Amino acid sequence: MTLLGLETSCDETCAAVVREGRVLASVVASQTELHSEYGGVVPELATREHLRNLVPVTQAALRQAGVTPAQLDAVAAARGPGLPSALMVGFKAAQALAFASRRPFLGVHHHEAHLYSPWISGNPPSADFESFQPNVSLIVSGGHTMLVHVQAEFQHRLLGATVDDAAGECFDKVAKLIGLPYPGGPALDRLSERGNPEAFDFPRPMLNEANDDFSFSGLKTAVRYFLRDHPEIPEDNRRARDLCASVQAAIVEVLVTKTIRAANRLGAGCVTASGGVTCNHALRKELAAACAKSGLALRLAEKDLCTDNAAMIGVLAERKLRRGWPETSLDAEIAASWPLA
Repeated sequence: MTLLGLETSCDETCAAVVREGRVLASVVASQTELHSEYGGVVPELATREHLRNLVPVTQAALRQAGVTPAQLDAVAAARGPGLPSALMVGFKAAQALAFASRRPFLGVHHHEAHLYSPWISGNPPSADFESFQPNVSLIVSGGHTMLVHVQAEFQHRLLGATVDDAAGECFDKVAKLIGLPYPGGPALDRLSERGNPEAFDFPRPMLNEANDDFSFSGLKTAVRYFLRDHPEIPEDNRRARDLCASVQAAIVEVLVTKTIRAANRLGAGCVTASGGVTCNHALRKELAAACAKSGLALRLAEKDLCTDNAAMIGVLAERKLRRGWPETSLDAEIAASWPLA
């Protein structure tokens, strides 16, 4: 099966061509520079960029894969969750292509695609579902932080999620408080590599709670008050690096501790992690160390597959269609607040 996948859930226009679990092409048009002027994603501007970029991005993916539209066997797109107007662009375009070409169409849950992205690796990237095993999965991105128990393929249940600010939001908001450029999370990560993570003691919200939920707004507020009392720190390069490292250490400790705790409690032998924040160097390092200590296998999504991309959408859609998953109606609407059920 040769499938075209589209992804426009936020601020990146993505298209990918997948065949038999192998990613033949994956093209992403980023809008980072556009939104940097505003310090965050502006939905209307993101939608306009998707409209401008979708056709050339899709053409580039097909060209790289050496595939013509007539050779496609199916079409898929992210249906949700995400920014409503942004989702509409890719989802409706995919429906239109499927209708015009009389091909099967599948709307994919963005977070469910993240669940399976750690099983895609190699050059070119290929799905390795033969190695799939039940796991506890950490999905951590700009707007979402959640723990999911994946009991089998396409069988999962949500263990916990953020009750306020997600980890990625905390990274970005703290970076903005310090005066770092957008996107703040990666900038904070780079500075923290040369900082002392024990320089400042910040709270670890909900670290000792018995549930699997997360909360990071209190940490953000603690940093705000800390900077109010120490306004000179952002101007001191060494102390600014220490501040970044200390905040990052607090976030990472919560993420890693709660993930390992859930895996041990449920008797899972494997942990996976995906989503944009999984690019963070400290999170990858500490999660690997904690899994090794607990005797858990670890699958981290490749960095190119952590951020928004259509490759994971296409791989999951193809897998589902080959397993007889019901197609999505061509009259279906987006699901901007689609829960991971």
